[in-house]
Amino acid sequence: MAARTTRDRRSASDKFAHARLDDASVTPGLQPSVTAAATRAVEPSNTRATITTKKPSKQLTTERLAKGHATKTDTAPKFGKASIAGEQVQAEKPVKAHKATMAGTVAGTVAKPGKATRTVTKSKPLKPSKTGATSVLSARRNPLVPRTRASNDAALPPLPSIPPGVLLGTHVSTQGGSYCAPPRAVEIGATALQVFTKTPNQWKERRIEASERDQFRAVLDAAGSPVVVAHDSYLINLASPDDALRARSVDSFTQELARCHVLGVHYLVSHPGNYMDDRDAGIQRNADSIAAALHAEPGETILCLETTAGSGTALGATFEELAAIIQALPVSLRDRIGVCVDTCHIYSAGYDIVGDFDGVIAQFQRTLGLERLRVWHLNDSKTPFGSHRDRHELIGEGSLGEAPFRRIMTDPQFAHTVKILETPKLDDATRTDRIMLNRLLGFLAR
Repeated sequence: MAARTTRDRRSASDKFAHARLDDASVTPGLQPSVTAAATRAVEPSNTRATITTKKPSKQLTTERLAKGHATKTDTAPKFGKASIAGEQVQAEKPVKAHKATMAGTVAGTVAKPGKATRTVTKSKPLKPSKTGATSVLSARRNPLVPRTRASNDAALPPLPSIPPGVLLGTHVSTQGGSYCAPPRAVEIGATALQVFTKTPNQWKERRIEASERDQFRAVLDAAGSPVVVAHDSYLINLASPDDALRARSVDSFTQELARCHVLGVHYLVSHPGNYMDDRDAGIQRNADSIAAALHAEPGETILCLETTAGSGTALGATFEELAAIIQALPVSLRDRIGVCVDTCHIYSAGYDIVGDFDGVIAQFQRTLGLERLRVWHLNDSKTPFGSHRDRHELIGEGSLGEAPFRRIMTDPQFAHTVKILETPKLDDATRTDRIMLNRLLGFLAR
């Protein structure tokens, strides 16, 4: 799954409500990383409200990672549950004052009857990117998120050299348009990539026009035709007992399939839904919803049900639940179904791929069959075994260590599978992705 859950984003949004943005203030498809904690200091009346930032000590950056200084304990300090794009953020409680948007678009004063006014500073508009798309952040810029910088090619780690036949890559941004994703995959040497075809935390749908389709397929061909994986919306709940929500979810999921078919996406990864009431009833609703969408959108895209960490009423935390959903589908649709195994999720759900990797794979084979395994999400975990929490970590820097990833990269029975990284991007996505891919490739040489 993509590294953040909806619950994570809502938690972060609530925690930093004093510096929140409008819904349109972040470019769709972007998941900015946070490298500095920010606190608000409000001076006594009639004085200007200011933003001060401070960097946590021993922040894990790509420079430290590349120099080999990163260890399991040498990560960004833990400051609580709030997270943005997989990065933990410190937040000090703001001094109580009347509400004012700290990143206002116009300079002026804010006042309430009977109270002193104070100035809110003007944010500088950001310049367009080289692709002609809007910049990473809008003029109303979140003070918690630092401005991004272009990668310095001379300072980048070596371009990963992936052997022929190995399908390996990362989740890449579609900022600027879906056709901007394949060039980003080329920049990290990937032979596979994962994308969102729309903003994943909004219900707003979009249609792929013929011009976008043609441009995407052209750049994909120029990139060497890497395998394309898409991830569906975080809001979809195909197992919901609420008829209105489930109907809306089926419609959104059907449109997701349609976009995948137009773009020529090979695999669509989808989290099973939350049953909310009765598990067996939820499994049947999930299967019925999938069937409705697949009937409405015939095509070649393979739907891959993703394993989950087992929090709350989420389905998919056991191989048996995934098998039950597939078994409840009409026989004619089952050949369009695969499975995506997320290493962080199954470890958190109680499958010990560190201490008993062969036993876990044998159980998968008995329950689902290895022919169903189409995609791996390669993520280490910030949390211990059986935590039932979805917190992705850099490969080899979390509770899983290197051993399971070495097995996945070298075992011939996984040669046909697509392997996608969903690890944190730190302060430079291109640099971090190259380091992670080179680390995985290093397992092949040992």
